[in-house]
Amino acid sequence: MPKPAPATTRIIPYIAWIALAVLLIGVDQVSKQYFEQNFEYLQRINVLPVFDFILIYNQGAAFSMLADGAGWQRWFFLALGLAASAFILYLLRKHREQGLFCLALSLILAGALGNVIDRTVYGHVIDFLLFYWNDAYFPAFNLADTFITIGAVLLVLDELLRYLRGRNREQRT
Repeated sequence: MPKPAPATTRIIPYIAWIALAVLLIGVDQVSKQYFEQNFEYLQRINVLPVFDFILIYNQGAAFSMLADGAGWQRWFFLALGLAASAFILYLLRKHREQGLFCLALSLILAGALGNVIDRTVYGHVIDFLLFYWNDAYFPAFNLADTFITIGAVLLVLDELLRYLRGRNREQRT
């Protein structure tokens, strides 16, 4: 029988994690539409000495992986994004008492679905953030990619904290 959560632990309802993901998907889609409507393809506007806004399309995955495929990659990444989203929804429901874990999953869910929407509607992902140093460029990305990255970092942090808590419990016993 599972132990009840301490009174000081606040459990955020499953629907709140979904609502956060939906909100972030909205922010992602609005940002992409802004650049789609206000920039020409490959148009760049310098913002900082190491950062530009640019409108570029990515038919592949992270770092344009498989972008040169014959079109099958669109459906592959779409199916992968939907499968990952379904698994994340399951994990959110199962582990809703783990705040940091669920926050990470909500960010990843928002990013995955934000890019799935692009693939479904446009056949490619809309990217608009470009960082560089001299002649070295980091591949352009978008807010959905940022949500996925932050979520992944939070997953690692959550696991590290879980490990350290377990280790501290072992040392006390």
